[in-house]
Amino acid sequence: MALKHSEEVLNQWKCQQTLAEQLIPLVGALYREKGVAIKVFGRRLMNSTTIDILKAHRVGRRMIGEELDIEATFAMVAAMDKMDLAPARVDVGKLAVAYAKLGNGSTLEDFLAAELTPVIGKKAEDNAKDVVLYGFGRIGRLLARLLIERTGSGSNMRLRAIVVRGKGGDLEKRASLLRRDSIHGPFNGTITVDEERNALIANGTFIQVIYANGPDQVDYTEYGIENALIVDNTGIWKDRDGLGLHLKSKGASKVLLTAPAKGDIKNIVAGVNSQDVDPNDTILCAASCTTNAIVPVLKAVNDSFGIKNGHIETVHSYTNDQNLVDNMHSAERRGRSAPMNMVITSTGAAKAVAKALPELGGKLTGNAIRVPTPNVSMAVMNLNLDKGTNKDELNDFLRDKALADMQGQIGFTLSTELVSSDLVGSEDAGVVDGAATIVDGDRVVLYVWYDNEAGYSNQVVRVMQKVVGLQMPEFPAIS
Repeated sequence: MALKHSEEVLNQWKCQQTLAEQLIPLVGALYREKGVAIKVFGRRLMNSTTIDILKAHRVGRRMIGEELDIEATFAMVAAMDKMDLAPARVDVGKLAVAYAKLGNGSTLEDFLAAELTPVIGKKAEDNAKDVVLYGFGRIGRLLARLLIERTGSGSNMRLRAIVVRGKGGDLEKRASLLRRDSIHGPFNGTITVDEERNALIANGTFIQVIYANGPDQVDYTEYGIENALIVDNTGIWKDRDGLGLHLKSKGASKVLLTAPAKGDIKNIVAGVNSQDVDPNDTILCAASCTTNAIVPVLKAVNDSFGIKNGHIETVHSYTNDQNLVDNMHSAERRGRSAPMNMVITSTGAAKAVAKALPELGGKLTGNAIRVPTPNVSMAVMNLNLDKGTNKDELNDFLRDKALADMQGQIGFTLSTELVSSDLVGSEDAGVVDGAATIVDGDRVVLYVWYDNEAGYSNQVVRVMQKVVGLQMPEFPAIS
């Protein structure tokens, strides 16, 4: 009997694997040919492996209480492959749940026709915007990976160039750093070096490598680049005058800083104040990784429960501005060996909240502890609310936010075994650890994990999409 049960389980797994394998070309064709990005409960399936797809379906256990049936999603994707669709983001996990509950006897084809009506028979507009990455460090290389991965008929952004300091002769090293990453693993694809044209070719994307020692020293039009969005990853220039130097280069039209800005530059946190992006804005900021992790949760909690005041303590992985061994450093304590010490330091994230959420101005304090891990950080949010709640109510509220209108900004987990390394590569700005939530009437403590590299980079891409005017419809409609 036990052997029979074992064979049944194995056969069921083989059937699921087969369907996942058959999904891969369908998902790829939908994106490349129609610009339709397929998701399962917020997880993109493009370029996913068989196991990645099966794991995405298991997310259903914490979202709907049971594992999502891959037969249902396969049937849905196969039906969409036969439809005449314009670019869109389609969450087949959510649609499959909706069809099971609300199908009312209609065929799958009729259900999809009704749900996807706004993009049926529409033509995709070919108005791709040129993007230049100015700086090619940790964030620059992750942004390159994300942009290359998204290249297709549904993308309004094309990575055209990277700008780095130096005089050349280092293409192989640049390629190697993009190809291999100690934290995020190997690049998903192929990279070749074009020495003659001073370029990298990654998965068919031609990336010009430009050497310059200042933002105003490049003529992008020489490389056929026009009206480009320049994404400054260096953190050297943070005010309007410094970032404005980019706009003096021919071919540049807008600048986005991937670090906290100074002065009156708008700090944009995707999904929170994206509406503040004006088509006439030429200089913008995507805030910091910590600001992006905490602001969505703060907004959700404040909108529904009200926040009187609070303190945010950041437990942050060490970064490149610290020393490997004890040495001179301009900042207090940061001169001590990063891999060997916990280091108390300051963070401007709590104050930066007010730039994205003015209603919380002056209500929050913040500090940070740098710890000996290379990636994935945590924000401990100690908040006093206007009205009391309980752990279950607050967790249910945040889980619903993670599944609905703040998907991508807020992730949610109830795992009691989760540790920081499990969050490497997380695309969410922050992930609420529901198992650790503490509630005592109107006082709550929330623990929010965040991959301070990958999670932040995904947020930056979302801001970039807003800046260049990429407005892909989402299905089912976010509510």
